[in-house]
Amino acid sequence: MSATESPIACCGPLAAPMLSDDEAEATAALFRALGDPTRVRIVNALTTSDQPVCVCELVEPLGLTQPTVSHHLKKLTDVGVLEREERGRWAFYSIRPEAAERLTELVNLRTLKEACC
Repeated sequence: MSATESPIACCGPLAAPMLSDDEAEATAALFRALGDPTRVRIVNALTTSDQPVCVCELVEPLGLTQPTVSHHLKKLTDVGVLEREERGRWAFYSIRPEAAERLTELVNLRTLKEACC
């Protein structure tokens, strides 16, 4: 994985015949980021929203401070799951479309043989 690529871009499907070392490391980094319940709740909130969500809108539902929510959002952005858009002094987040597709491919545990037959 190069320094400019996010882990989500380098993940390999878990049902692939064999993952390279880089694919396995990228996939593990993604799972580490998603391994926190708060981050799973953030992904859930953003997935069910029609529009980008301001960090300020996540504070109360998550029951956390704004700096803590921002920390979790940064972790998800760093692995390539979220897009960040600045509007004035606030940051708005959404699920990257390619990340949603990649996550779907990643966790599809049907083997290639099952998928085609």
